[in-house]
Amino acid sequence: MLDGRRKSIQAMAARLPDGNEQNLQQFVNQSTWDPAPVARRICERMLPLVNPTAWVIDDVSLPKDGRMSVAVARQYCGALGKRANCQVAVSVHAASDTASCPLQWRLFLPREWAADTARRTVTRVPPEAGHREKWRLALDMLDTLADWGMRPPAVVADAAYGTNAHLRAALAERGIDYMLAVRADVTAHPFDAQPTTPDRKGPVGCRPQPRYRHPALSVAALATGLGQEAFTSLAWRQGSRGELRSRFAAVRVRPAGQAVERPVRAAASAEQGWWDGILPDCWLLVEWPEEAEAPTDYWLSDLPADTPIADLVRLAKVRRRVEHDYRELKHGLGLDHFEGRSWPGWHHHITLVTAAHAFLTEQRLAPKAPEPHSPSTRSSTHSKTS
Repeated sequence: MLDGRRKSIQAMAARLPDGNEQNLQQFVNQSTWDPAPVARRICERMLPLVNPTAWVIDDVSLPKDGRMSVAVARQYCGALGKRANCQVAVSVHAASDTASCPLQWRLFLPREWAADTARRTVTRVPPEAGHREKWRLALDMLDTLADWGMRPPAVVADAAYGTNAHLRAALAERGIDYMLAVRADVTAHPFDAQPTTPDRKGPVGCRPQPRYRHPALSVAALATGLGQEAFTSLAWRQGSRGELRSRFAAVRVRPAGQAVERPVRAAASAEQGWWDGILPDCWLLVEWPEEAEAPTDYWLSDLPADTPIADLVRLAKVRRRVEHDYRELKHGLGLDHFEGRSWPGWHHHITLVTAAHAFLTEQRLAPKAPEPHSPSTRSSTHSKTS
C-alpha cells in the first residue's frame, strides 16, 4: 500500500527501512502457509461491510514474459486486447453500487499445462489441479463459498460467462438467482410460443417429442421486434458526472438450444416419464441507448416474473463496479507485479493483495472520525456559550 510504481518483492523491500528481501521472498514464495483460511476470514469480514447487491464473476489477465511462470500460455489477454503470453485468473467479487471486494480467485490452468510434467514440477502445481473451463472455476468458487456458509443475493457476469447455457443451468440447480449478459446471437422463443406434438407415430411405446412450430429467434431479433416504443428511460445510479441513464425493455422469453433442452428434458423424464416440450421462461433485459441505431446489450435473468424492471437494470449494471477493483488491484497494489513462478507463490501473492484491497475498502467504508472542532465534539457548556 506504500507509494512506488513496482510492487515486486525486491522493490517493496527496498522501500522499507527494515526491508529484508530474503525474508519476504521466503514468506511469499517458499513458505507453506495455507491461503484458504486467510481468504475465508477476509470474506467473513468484508461481506457485512459491502452488503452486496450481487456477486460478480469476472476474470483478469496478467501479461508475462517467458514460459516458466505457472499457468502462463499464449491466450487472449484482456489487458493488451489481443492474444499474448499471460496468466488468467477467474474471480468472484461482492459488489454494491458503492463498494466491492474480491472473495475468491482461481488461476486458470490452460490445457497445455495438464500433462506438462516438467513445468508442473518446477512450478509446484498440485496433482489435483488440472485444466478446467473458466465457467467451471467460477462454480467451484461459489461452491467453496457455500461450504463456508456464504450465499450470493444474485450472481452477475458478462457475456463470456452468461452465454454459456451450462453455467445458467448450474446456477439454477443451486438455487442461485442470476443476471447474466449474453451475446446477441443467443436464441430464445417468445414467452407465449407453444410446442406441438407431431402426428407421426414412432416405434411402439415411444411418444413423439413435442416441438416448437417456429425456430427460435436471436435475442437481437426479439429485441428489435419490440419496437422503440417498448423501451423506457431509466437511471440506475448517480455517477461522477451525473445520473447514469439509458433506455431499457424487459420481456419474458424461453431460451432455446440443445444445451438448454437436454437437462430440462432429462429432469422431466426422470420425474414423470415424458416431457411436454415447454422450455422454462426467464427475463430478457435489453438496453437500447437513445443515440444507438439498434439495441446494444442483452441479459438473461431467472429473477421472479414480478421483479420491477428498475431492479433488473440496477442488478445488470452493478458488474461495472468490479472494474474499480481491478484498477486498484493492478495499479495501486501490484496484482500483476508478482515475479515469482510457483503455484503456491502466486496464491500467496493474490491473497496478500486481496487483504490489502480489503483494508483499503474497509477504510473507505468506515465512518469518518469527527474533526476536533466539529459540533459533535464540543462540550455542552462550550456549545451554549459559543
